Amino acid sequence: MTRYVAIITGSGSGIGAASAVLLASHGWNVVINYASRADSAKEVAKACEEHGGQTLLCKANVAEDADCRRMAAEAMARWGRIDALVNSAGTTRFADHADLEALSGDDFLEVYRVNVVGPWQMVRAVVPHMKAAGRGAIVNISSGAAIRGTGSSVAYATSKAALNAMTLSFARNLGPEIRANVVCPSMVTGRWHLEHLGEEKYETQFTSFSNSTPLKRRVNPEDVASAVVWLIEGADAVTGQVLVVDSGASLGAPVRRK
Repeated sequence: MTRYVAIITGSGSGIGAASAVLLASHGWNVVINYASRADSAKEVAKACEEHGGQTLLCKANVAEDADCRRMAAEAMARWGRIDALVNSAGTTRFADHADLEALSGDDFLEVYRVNVVGPWQMVRAVVPHMKAAGRGAIVNISSGAAIRGTGSSVAYATSKAALNAMTLSFARNLGPEIRANVVCPSMVTGRWHLEHLGEEKYETQFTSFSNSTPLKRRVNPEDVASAVVWLIEGADAVTGQVLVVDSGASLGAPVRRK
């Protein structure tokens, strides 16, 4: 049986980790990328291996082109192929959107280096190998903030909007061998929000969010991972699409039933 290979950036936690574990459970080998939290990445690798997948741990900063090229080279050296790329690594600066003095130009550049330039560099690093194999799938992890102009800061929302536009360019120009799509989650449960908000505010915000959606449920990393894996494995005629995973939040408040 052919074991396909995926590189998943930012896969030490959250959506990236959930995507890695789900792909491993489907028989994939996975590059687990992290920037700082080695212990978390090792736990993700262990979970993947328990599903029978082989893993390669790779500490790398996607904002650095040399790191991106090294990650692709290490995957090729280990398995001789790269079939999918999930750009899940991301960063932000928390700031009130209405406060135009809350962010500096340097803040914007740092967010863009990871959220926009990073995915571009990763795509550039893997495309020759995918083209040589005659197939490949790219899934970029964006945010509902890109559509609504909300989220942790203006820098974050606009960086994700740029990622959406870049994905459309990839889809137009990398076919027919390579498909490129983007997933836009809403607020996603997990450590990232918990560490920023604190436990009490975290529960309040997620309860309020879920109650305001048609599906009346929170969105967790596994929900997003299911969409990611479908776009990789089961969407052969889909490219250049923006898939929103938000429990229906983008539809607005549910209509009251009498």
